[in-house]
Amino acid sequence: MGAATVMTGLRRPGPRTRVGVAAHDHDRSTRRVDYVATEEPLEIRVTSGDGSTQRLAITMRTPGSDFELAVGFLVGEGVIDDANEIATVRYCVDRDLDEEQRYNIVTVDLRGHRMPDLRGLERHFTTTSACGVCGRACLESLQLRGIVQVAAGPSVAADTLTSLPNKLRAGQSVFERTGGLHAAGLFTAEGELLEVREDVGRHNAMDKLVGWAAMQRQLPLDDHIVLVSGRASYELVQKAATAGVPVLAAISAPSSLAVDVAEQFGLTLAAFVRGGRFNVYAGNHRVIAATVPGMSDAG
Repeated sequence: MGAATVMTGLRRPGPRTRVGVAAHDHDRSTRRVDYVATEEPLEIRVTSGDGSTQRLAITMRTPGSDFELAVGFLVGEGVIDDANEIATVRYCVDRDLDEEQRYNIVTVDLRGHRMPDLRGLERHFTTTSACGVCGRACLESLQLRGIVQVAAGPSVAADTLTSLPNKLRAGQSVFERTGGLHAAGLFTAEGELLEVREDVGRHNAMDKLVGWAAMQRQLPLDDHIVLVSGRASYELVQKAATAGVPVLAAISAPSSLAVDVAEQFGLTLAAFVRGGRFNVYAGNHRVIAATVPGMSDAG
């Protein structure tokens, strides 16, 4: 992939913003400085070799890893299969825009001379967590896109899964200062943390992580575990399946459609991974159960 073009000399928003607060503690009130997670819109555009440009989505995100977010979004939505289809990724260079807006638009230049079929992305012009039709239609649309069963993948020990939340939290540098971000972490089958991406949106954090993997030429992620800090929604399982992730774990609850997608495409879906416990909603064959003291197979 070619070098990304970045405007210089502009004030680029960071992942956290300094604000003044009035802190109330019982009968005392003080004013102090605090940090909150930055939330800014990001518009994702694509151009093709024939010079045509298409606006794909606007999502509210935490600035940082914007190129990875854009690439991961394209992979997750089936616009591209990997980074080999990308020529460059760049911020907007339109001088007609206000300075602060230029870092809120990312354009992905595709190598192909024709614009891909983007009709399936109409629901994403402003991204939401809703699928927009119904569960069956969502599953059928994924099948029509050509998403296949994930690879057999590794077996994962139960105590490895329960160890992941603390490792993810330790890798959340922005969360430590703001307390207001979701995260997606990529782990080996043995529980080694490889990468973490944070964002105000669960799906954005996953897109950033998948985009990183795509730009590092590491797709599919068929020997890895992904842990997300919130609940497991349809969109997160869809993105995991597209990236070839065999084991997706979530600290909070799954949705019914998330379970359906995991079953359809052969993912292991573990949820409520916290406090040394978790539930497996699909793909339990990959999980090596912990040994219960005093019990044996002969019993």
